[in-house]
Amino acid sequence: MRIARIKICNFRGIKSAELLLPEHVVFVGDNNTGKSSVLEAIDLVLGPERLRRPSPIDEHDFFAGEYLGTEETPIAITVEVVVVGLSDEQILHFGNHIEWWNTETELLLSEPPPEETDKPEVIHALRLGFEGKYDAEDDDFACETFFMSPEGEEGAKDPFRTWDKRRCGFLFLRTLRTGSRALSLERGSLLDIILRLKELRLNMWEDVLGELRELAVAENDELGVAAILEQVQNSVRKFVPSEWAENPHIRVSELTREHLRKTLTVFMGTGENTSAGTEYAAPFSHQGTGTINTLVLALLAMIADLKENVIFAMEEPEIAIPPHTQRRIVDSIRDMAAQSIFTSHSPYVLDEFPPECLVILKRETGVLSATPATLPPAVKSKAYREQLRTRFCECLLARRILIVEGRTEYDAIPTAARRLHELDRDRFKSLESLGLAVINAETDSQIAPLGSYFTDLGKTVYAISDQQEPAASAAIEAAVDDAFESPESSFEKLILNHTDEVALRRFGKDAVDDGRWPPHLAAEAPADGMEIDALKAALGKFLKNNKGASEAAALVGMCSEAELPPFLVTTIEAIKTRCAPPTPDPEAGAEDTNDGGGAADESTKAPEEEGPEGSEAPPE
Repeated sequence: MRIARIKICNFRGIKSAELLLPEHVVFVGDNNTGKSSVLEAIDLVLGPERLRRPSPIDEHDFFAGEYLGTEETPIAITVEVVVVGLSDEQILHFGNHIEWWNTETELLLSEPPPEETDKPEVIHALRLGFEGKYDAEDDDFACETFFMSPEGEEGAKDPFRTWDKRRCGFLFLRTLRTGSRALSLERGSLLDIILRLKELRLNMWEDVLGELRELAVAENDELGVAAILEQVQNSVRKFVPSEWAENPHIRVSELTREHLRKTLTVFMGTGENTSAGTEYAAPFSHQGTGTINTLVLALLAMIADLKENVIFAMEEPEIAIPPHTQRRIVDSIRDMAAQSIFTSHSPYVLDEFPPECLVILKRETGVLSATPATLPPAVKSKAYREQLRTRFCECLLARRILIVEGRTEYDAIPTAARRLHELDRDRFKSLESLGLAVINAETDSQIAPLGSYFTDLGKTVYAISDQQEPAASAAIEAAVDDAFESPESSFEKLILNHTDEVALRRFGKDAVDDGRWPPHLAAEAPADGMEIDALKAALGKFLKNNKGASEAAALVGMCSEAELPPFLVTTIEAIKTRCAPPTPDPEAGAEDTNDGGGAADESTKAPEEEGPEGSEAPPE
């Protein structure tokens, strides 16, 4: 069983959306794009406990907070979900509500002839809906879930009730921090879900409440609490009738079922013994993070076994847990679920899925759209799995991408940016602080295809390349937002021909003194008084011999601004200006805001398109 399609209207920051979902999916996007809202919208339809809450929705759940239209007519939140992959038991249970879904066209069949439903690509489907709107008579928000098909007279629809939802097996885990209440009896906790699936009714409440009513707490006169409470009672009686403050005393809870559900806690042995020789037990939420995560996975496995056809949705499984645990959690949930739906900002989570399962969400003026990721252009599956996967995932999570031509640039350019930031924190920023993910194109011919790929995904893309032929240069400029072309045909030549001589000699001496200079180049080792051309030739061989050792990065990392190649300095400063433009002086005249150069013109354009982080839409 899985969700194949969801339509959302007027919910939180989403004015409208229609999303197609693969079997397993990770939603990727900027903060406040709508990732969590999509999961919450699914929960409105499929969550067995969602509509049992006192207020499933409120004013802030409506798009732009508007729940009344012209002439005070209510504006509705609507959600439609198409579920496919139904079991025989589910097909039998939902009977005449069943429709048909074409897996190739990803569309519902409209009143299909019988022969259409026999095609292998056509499968059973269930279309379910939610509507929530303001009810003026009750001065509250009314919510209902229903089967979208068939429609009765005047559009009437059959209700989709709690017991129907439980047969659909949807479980929404907002974060793994839910582990702090996983073994509680709160409604919707994992233990509560298991009890409901096993159809176990807890008939213990009256007995427990009765015992707690009789339990004496702080009533020993020696403690002094009872005497103080009596003074409180006497003081109150000066203002109100005596029966209004009769016999105040302390109890361990509010003595209601709901409060007990939140209060009762499972204790577990810690492996330590008390001085009396008995095992010491502590609340399960006080166990180590690894233990709690394991408990959560064990409970999820039990739920999956009981439901047999379950959809797990989880927000940010990376919260407060290390990368190897992130992978284990994601893999475990995916293995036990018919469908898993995640939101994530972690490349380690994305790393566990093929690109087609990664769905990039983007929202403009309230319209939410989804673009499935695919393999980057000209990248083989094997190369992606072995080399590129983590870097590619980091780029999917970033808003801005910097494409560089090779491994040397991949190491050296971020190092140069960090070094410049150390030297002048106002003019320069590290690439990481600008939200830039760097990706190695591995060859200049791949810069333009990669640029087009990431631009189509809605990213702001920059590129730094060696000197190009005019046609290649034009292709790169057309594919990215900003292209920066070196005056040299290789990065090594840029470093050797444009770095100050003092820095080159210092770097050569450091490589020799540190024992990094290779034995086969011993005859050309840098030495005092060495001719500059001979030094550059020796350093050129050294850099080529140590491409994987980040020696070019080490060189730029020990330079002052004046010693670095001017191309690197101006390029890094230009990228910083485009990503984080200076705040204009409100007292300055219009003539002071532009120095007339092209760089200033570009720097004023880029922020209008990009905007500050998270500013393109209201909070979800």
